[in-house]
Amino acid sequence: MKATAKALKAEAELADAVRPGQSIELLKELHILTREGRLNQDSRRKLKQVYHLFQFIEKLLRELPGEGAGATLADHGAGKSYLGFIIYDLFFKALGGGHVYGIETRAELVARSKALAKQLGFDRMSFLNLSVAESAHSTELPERIDVVTALHACDTATDDAIAFGLAKNARYMVLVPCCQAELAASLRESKALALSRTPLAELWRHPLHTREIGSQLTNVLRCLLLEAHGYQVTVTELVGWEHSMKNELIIAKRTGHRKASAAQRLRELLAQFGLDALQPTRFPLPEAPQSPEPVATPA
Repeated sequence: MKATAKALKAEAELADAVRPGQSIELLKELHILTREGRLNQDSRRKLKQVYHLFQFIEKLLRELPGEGAGATLADHGAGKSYLGFIIYDLFFKALGGGHVYGIETRAELVARSKALAKQLGFDRMSFLNLSVAESAHSTELPERIDVVTALHACDTATDDAIAFGLAKNARYMVLVPCCQAELAASLRESKALALSRTPLAELWRHPLHTREIGSQLTNVLRCLLLEAHGYQVTVTELVGWEHSMKNELIIAKRTGHRKASAAQRLRELLAQFGLDALQPTRFPLPEAPQSPEPVATPA
């Protein structure tokens, strides 16, 4: 009886994990399913995160012309390309159009993804062994990308994905940041000076608080940067905290309306926390529009 109940539970979990029309071969190659077609329990948590993120991305893709039939999507810091493969399999495969680009700096992962895409016949997937600086100007990518994604791009890799999205005039950016360490390190270096200057430095006096404040501040500054560049920003949870502590989801939609107030607040926050030096490199703001020349009036 126990064995039967266990088998039924396993079947129910498998049915919940595999979507209609989804490639079983892909799920096996990604080690989400075992070779026997059973759900790999170690991958359940990651799969749940990817599916949740896909639901957000699919909605955005369908808002594009032709409901996303010709959309271009770039996945930054792609790693093994879990996200890119599942987006292609569940969305692009049946459309006969559109293209997914996986951008990754580790050559061995790029080679593995290329081989898997060829094996599965996923012809409209490209995997590029490029840095962010290279990818923004590479002829292997189109001049404009509709959607930029980055799932758990570690530390400054999320900033790189944002820079890429800005360079490509992306319509949407979907970001799940991870391991934001750069600002925490900067806060740690200037802690003594900050404590003598402002009581706000008590917020990051203890090492644990330094890490937490650094992470929170990083994402706040990223949102302000996106707003300053003409994006409407929404921040929400990806999945429940029991599935991942790296759970913040930033969705940016390009409106073209640059918020000068966001740029000003970004500068003020950096100054308040003693992080001004990071503004030109990590949080580059758009140039202020030039005032029109005064028109001379006849005497």
